[in-house]
Amino acid sequence: MIWVWRHPRAAACEGRCIGTTDVPVDRRKTKRLARRVQRAARIGGLPRVVFTSGLQRSAGVGRWLRRWGWVHRIDTALTELDFGDWEGRSWVSIERAEVDTWCADFSRVAPGGGESLRTMFQRAASWHAAEPAVVIGHAGWMLARRWLQEGREWPTTAAEWPASPRHGELWRLQARRMDNQVLCPEFPD
Repeated sequence: MIWVWRHPRAAACEGRCIGTTDVPVDRRKTKRLARRVQRAARIGGLPRVVFTSGLQRSAGVGRWLRRWGWVHRIDTALTELDFGDWEGRSWVSIERAEVDTWCADFSRVAPGGGESLRTMFQRAASWHAAEPAVVIGHAGWMLARRWLQEGREWPTTAAEWPASPRHGELWRLQARRMDNQVLCPEFPD
């Protein structure tokens, strides 16, 4: 089992396309989530090892935990979807036709020339850790991991994509690699 908390809400991101853009998070929010993780790990008997992406909205929680004696491991496989040229831009500044193209072929099109959802699914599926594990994750990665765990068909349009977990929300997900799923054994196009 992996215990995954979504990172705290980042500052000044409303209305912007944020994937791999490294945006700051209020220090108090980061510390508050780290305290919640520490408390849950103690109660749940989890190891004092936390995995995060290198983005500060995730890694900041790991740095707090490291100060308190935890091992903090940064893993690029846990990073949010890369929106390429759209990164950091306001959604209204992105051509509507580009967004419509992505939404119509949601899992195959790489928004802004960045990374397709299928590529992120591959990263999410192949990530594993010794059970149990603590992760500070990103919404897209968490949704992809849960999607695979549920054995669902590829999302073909954006309308099929579920709502994001709340900032600081905890999900318990399977720890094993999932890239041998019947759903997408070789992640075909």
